[in-house]
Amino acid sequence: MGDAQGPREPVSSDPLLLTPEEAAEVLRVGRTTIYALMKAGGLRSVHIGRSCRIPRAELERYVQHLQAPPPPQPARTHSRRRRTGPDQDRLFDVVHSRRPERP
Repeated sequence: MGDAQGPREPVSSDPLLLTPEEAAEVLRVGRTTIYALMKAGGLRSVHIGRSCRIPRAELERYVQHLQAPPPPQPARTHSRRRRTGPDQDRLFDVVHSRRPERP
């Protein structure tokens, strides 16, 4: 009798999930850099129990993000803003005048 499921693909020797140390080796950066990237949201990790792992696809996504051209920056206009307007000056007078006097 034959196999009902058909031929199977061989399992890849590359692990699907990497430890932060293994991810650091793949990216050729320090382990501390990996933890900083995870904390900043640059690298998304998964947790299995108390273990932290980084999917290999996430490392590839991160590198693709680094290679993408930066978005164009909007032109900045230099305008000086007043910290308080003429109406706000009166507001401060009202706030300070409503304090109850202490005996």
